[in-house]
Amino acid sequence: MPRRRIGFWYRFAAVICKPPLVVLLKRDWRGMENIPADGGFITVVNHNSHVDPFGYAHYQYNTGRVPRFLAKSGLFRKGFVGAAMRGTGQIPVYRESTDALSAFRAAIAAVERGECVAFYPEGTLTRDPDGWPMTGKTGAARVALQTRCPVIPVAQWGCNELLPPYAKKPEPLPRKTHRVLAGPPVDLSRFYGLEMSADVLKEATEEIMAAITRLLEEIRGEKAPEAPYDPRRERIEQRRRTEAQNHGRQAEGQGK
Repeated sequence: MPRRRIGFWYRFAAVICKPPLVVLLKRDWRGMENIPADGGFITVVNHNSHVDPFGYAHYQYNTGRVPRFLAKSGLFRKGFVGAAMRGTGQIPVYRESTDALSAFRAAIAAVERGECVAFYPEGTLTRDPDGWPMTGKTGAARVALQTRCPVIPVAQWGCNELLPPYAKKPEPLPRKTHRVLAGPPVDLSRFYGLEMSADVLKEATEEIMAAITRLLEEIRGEKAPEAPYDPRRERIEQRRRTEAQNHGRQAEGQGK
């Protein structure tokens, strides 16, 4: 299937965004040969800075296959931002939907049209203290198994040094290097034809996150933790610690 043309709006966005990125960030970009030249596919990318969507979009724009990000549907409705989101072909996610798959219907349609759809499978900035990828959400796996399209893992590092996660002010000096490495497609063929159960989606998502993490290990020259940071598990543990502390205070009060 042929690729979609980049179009006016994406080129206009590039004219606005590329100059400050070039000034702020040096580039060490590898793996562009793994980005498919034609046909629909998914990229799955780690997320460690509010700046990295721009850095990653710059990387992939230079491959000639622009990414279509998933974004809240409200951003598409009004003014210049809405016009830009629609014009650049970004994909609205309707959060009010109660059907998990229907929220990704537009992404499935985009892949089937020959687009690249970019997923941040963690769903938010990583909360891992050392910046490693967390456990992933299943949206990318759902679309991948539905369409059987190539799933290209991408790791990036460096935008988080310019603007650390959850920081309010950038740290532009010394000039940081944005490192990006795209790998070969994740092999999910063993899941094809299986019922899209919670267990299948979880296992496919773990394969996707493991591929991203291996690439990030190569970029950083370090080993990631054996088990990825799990926000849900951390919330449960934090709740247990809080309950234990409260119970301890109550026991002390009764003992006085």
